[in-house]
Amino acid sequence: MKTMRLTAIREMAMDDIPPPEPPRNKDVLLSVRAVGVCGSDVHYYTTGRIGSQVVEFPFTVGHECAAVVEAVGAGVKTLKPGDRVAVDPAVSCHTACDQCLAGRPHTCRTLKFLGCPGQLDGCLSDYLVMPEASLFKIPDHMTLEEAALIEPLSIGIYAVNRSVPMAGATVGILGSGPIGLSVMLAARWKGAAAIYTTDRLDYRCHVASGQGAVWAGNPDTTDIVSAICEREPLLLDVVFECCGQQEALDQAARLVKPGGKVMLIGIPQFDRYTFPADIARRHEIHLQNVRRQNDCVQEAIDLVADGRIDPGFMVTHRFPFAKSKAAFDLVDQYADGVIKAMIDL
Repeated sequence: MKTMRLTAIREMAMDDIPPPEPPRNKDVLLSVRAVGVCGSDVHYYTTGRIGSQVVEFPFTVGHECAAVVEAVGAGVKTLKPGDRVAVDPAVSCHTACDQCLAGRPHTCRTLKFLGCPGQLDGCLSDYLVMPEASLFKIPDHMTLEEAALIEPLSIGIYAVNRSVPMAGATVGILGSGPIGLSVMLAARWKGAAAIYTTDRLDYRCHVASGQGAVWAGNPDTTDIVSAICEREPLLLDVVFECCGQQEALDQAARLVKPGGKVMLIGIPQFDRYTFPADIARRHEIHLQNVRRQNDCVQEAIDLVADGRIDPGFMVTHRFPFAKSKAAFDLVDQYADGVIKAMIDL
């Protein structure tokens, strides 16, 4: 089968490798059809690492995908060949560790994740084997491209669910890439009264405004704290940091009201954050990290299937499998108004 591998920093190459073995027990053989390019994939492409997770070349990345079932193991009960599925890229033990038993499979002690060095090869391949528990059948009217967007959308839903009661809430979203926009879609659906967004790319501010933000600003040209505080003098109930930047965390601390929550979602390319101790202490700010998603894939599928959330606007560019490197370069350079690049296999 064909697989697209990272071969060096900013280098990718198509390779021929043996196809997977026939699936056993509760495993499922998938024909991958659509792969979304995520910012974390691009981190591996441009730097070869995220924190302590370091690529050993060659390595296949990619974790946002949709696929068609090719074959199933003898123990699979819910899927059959021909079914179309959204893929949760996390593989957890589900029953053998304290985290899974506590309802936290996303922090499973033996968690393995698609396209994560030292864990699992990614999904930029013709075929992929995943356990039944990671696969979610999609309805006939849902496209495979929409199914590939379920992974980032489920992160946005999980982050909103973990934050504050959303009905009537005032919300800040710092960073309007696919994750920030996914947070916005979830917050809007769950009843946020006002959503304020930021991004250093003006075109993403325009997109956020078109999708329901009451205000969007570029922190490079606007004092966003002053601008938002002028509109919300009591400050915001919750601020989602979605870009992995120290400056955004500083802004979040000044924007959230006493007793409010700051949600950390963005993946930084540095090792340590700082946080203003005086503001955090006096305002009793809650700081909540968000680790991917937990039990929100089906909710995301249902919301898209019913038309209550439509994430399709995020797909701005499409590439054939052989042009995967061009897709990664586009996303890395924030070129041509890109939000989400989708690779079709």
